[in-house]
Amino acid sequence: MSALPNPIVRATGLLVIEVINSNPNGDPDRETDPRQRPDGKGEISPVSFKRKVRDLIENQEGDVWKEISKAMSLDPKRFVILESRGRDRKAINAELEDGTFRDKYWDGRIFGNTFLEEGGSDKIKTGVVQFGLGLSVAPIDISRHTNTSKSGVQEGKDRGMAPMGYRFVPHGVYCMPFFVNPSAAQKSGCIKEDIDLLLKVIPFAYPHTRSHARPMVEVRHAWFIEHKNVLGSCSDFALIAALTPNKKQDVGQPSKSWDDYNVPTELPPNLKAKVGLVRDLMELS
Repeated sequence: MSALPNPIVRATGLLVIEVINSNPNGDPDRETDPRQRPDGKGEISPVSFKRKVRDLIENQEGDVWKEISKAMSLDPKRFVILESRGRDRKAINAELEDGTFRDKYWDGRIFGNTFLEEGGSDKIKTGVVQFGLGLSVAPIDISRHTNTSKSGVQEGKDRGMAPMGYRFVPHGVYCMPFFVNPSAAQKSGCIKEDIDLLLKVIPFAYPHTRSHARPMVEVRHAWFIEHKNVLGSCSDFALIAALTPNKKQDVGQPSKSWDDYNVPTELPPNLKAKVGLVRDLMELS
C-alpha cells in the first residue's frame, strides 16, 4: 500500500432519518416487523445502513457510482465490495496471502475485515468507520396490512392474500451515530479517498435503494464534525446529544410528522469552538 497522501481526520457523525409509512429495517425474528425495543422505540441496525452503501458502490453500472467515481476520478479496481454474494473464498484467501486484499476491497478497508480464513486467525480487524445503532427519538407505532394480488398462487383460489404481509411505521425520526477513527487506518489500509467516497454516497443511501417496504425513508440531516486533532477535541456523546432532535410535547407518544420535533441546525457555541469543520452532508450543493 502506498503512503497515505492525506491524513484521515478524527470525526463524529450523526444521521437524522425520517420514516413515513415505511419499514426502515425489518426484524426476521418477528416476521419482518419494523425493529422495536421493549420501550417502544424503533431501531435501524448498522448492518442495514451499510448494506445500502455497499450496494450502491458495488453496482458500478449504476448512476450513483458513475457520477461520484467520475467526479472523484476513482479506479473501480480499488472499490470492489468484499461483503457481496457469490464471493470466492479461495480467491479471497489468496488475496489475503499475497497482499492484494487491502488495495482491492473498499468495505474491507473502511468497515473492517470480517472475512475469517478457514484454519486461520479468528480475530476480526476493526475498520476506520463504525456506525452505531439507529434509535428513534420517540416510540413508534407499527401498522400491519394484508397484501393482496390479482391472481392466486394456491389451488382453488382466485386471488392471492398475505395476511399482515405489509408492516410499516406510520411516522418516526431515528438518529444513527457514526465515527471515524484514524487509529485503525494503518492496519486496514484505509485512506482519505475511501472516507470521501463514503461521505459522497451517504445522501443517496435511501433514495437510490427504495423498495416496496420502504418507499419513504430519507436522511434529513447527515452531520459530519471534524475534530481539531486525531485524538479527538471534544466528547462524541456531547456532539451527538447537541444535534439530536427532541419531541416538542407528548414525548412518550409516537410522532405524526416532522413538525412534532425541535430539530437542531447547528452546534451550540461552546461545542463549536472545540471542533473543526462542521458539515451537513445533505447540503448537496
